Amino acid sequence: MARDTTDDTPIQDRDTLAAWIADGEKEPAAFRIGTEHEKFGFVRDTLKPAPYDGARGISQLLKGMESLLGWEPILDGDAIIGLVDPIGGGAISLEPGGQFELSGAPLETLHQTCREANAHLAQVREVAQPLGLGFLGIGVAPTWSREDMPRMPKQRYEIMTEYMKKVGTLGLDMMYRTATIQVNLDYASEADMVKKLRVSLALQPIATALFANSPFLDGKPNGFLSFRSEVWKHTDADRTGMLPFAFDEGFGYDAYVDWCLDVPMYFVKRGDRYIDVTGNTFRDFMNGKLPMLPGELPTIGDWTNHLSTTFPEVRLKKFLEMRGADGGPWRRICAVPALWVGLLYDDAALDQAWQLVKDWTDEDRQSVRDAVPREGLQATVAGRTVLDVGRDMVALSRDGLKRRGRLNSAGNDETQFLAPIEEVIASGRTMAERMLDQYKGPWGANLDHVFTDYAF
Repeated sequence: MARDTTDDTPIQDRDTLAAWIADGEKEPAAFRIGTEHEKFGFVRDTLKPAPYDGARGISQLLKGMESLLGWEPILDGDAIIGLVDPIGGGAISLEPGGQFELSGAPLETLHQTCREANAHLAQVREVAQPLGLGFLGIGVAPTWSREDMPRMPKQRYEIMTEYMKKVGTLGLDMMYRTATIQVNLDYASEADMVKKLRVSLALQPIATALFANSPFLDGKPNGFLSFRSEVWKHTDADRTGMLPFAFDEGFGYDAYVDWCLDVPMYFVKRGDRYIDVTGNTFRDFMNGKLPMLPGELPTIGDWTNHLSTTFPEVRLKKFLEMRGADGGPWRRICAVPALWVGLLYDDAALDQAWQLVKDWTDEDRQSVRDAVPREGLQATVAGRTVLDVGRDMVALSRDGLKRRGRLNSAGNDETQFLAPIEEVIASGRTMAERMLDQYKGPWGANLDHVFTDYAF
């Protein structure tokens, strides 16, 4: 999660907000790939979550990374909560339960993305090992209760934590016990955004199934393959979901802005202070009707921060964010962007992907999204199994990556990064199902093995 901004540019009217999104349009030659991946820190000799404070805490890890990388610290008050690369544009941030996230720099190729991920994990390991810390790649913390999870000293998370108790039933689990890999991709025009958003929304549940990797909770199987995805269904209906209006005729920037205007706000940032404005919408703010800031009107910084508190399956800002995949081992850090780059950055693949989903109804899309967390590849959509649709999806992505023709120094193209999900397609079994087999077999129902077999 990027750091909150304080851009004081005034907002003239709703058109200013749509224009802000439209400003993200790029020529295809300037398209970039931004990959974000979260991981759970744990104390190696106790297998408990890494605390924030203390000699073996996340704050010490961040300070060590600051010394190693020379990146600039991000502070909340006096507390270090992240780092930012002032040159390359990447950042390290903390999710509410201490999930350690790299928000990668905008890169041209998947080869660069994978090198960045590998370098980051090596750097984290260099600093973490002397502290006795390890990191786990998985979608949901498998053994730790809500009460076990540390809380990061970020004001926005304090506001969100209190609000989550009022909406949904699993919002606190989303904040403190889940981790994801996501990719941020560009669009060339409003029409290009619409096509990419529709394709990626429709296929996001398929990606969830392909990357399903969260079958445990509280030390035992939880009955799901992607419990992380199930958690999102019970978080906050006002700011999550499949955005059915995106498939309405005439959909574009304005319609997305209208939805965001009516999403309840969490906070307004003024200087270093976060003001709790829960229960009010950005539309209220636009009309000068925030009781906490009477008569005050929002800035572009307020709008940017508000967009970061909307959580649909695919999020639109000045780029599109694919949000459907569970956190996972290092190979999957490269596979998530590979899947979507192949589909969305090649015109032929994008056209064929649209043909794959264009006849699905709102009910079809919602039904498969609801079924996938439990059923995975065996769920169905429009009379086909998710496994069958996933096979088509991955094949289209492979063709798109081939046509991109981005080679590394050894002459290999980007299709190699699809290998983890091509293995899932070939076997018909998700990583979650393989983990459950290990749990019932060689692990002897002891989830301590997760912290060795699935650690970075």
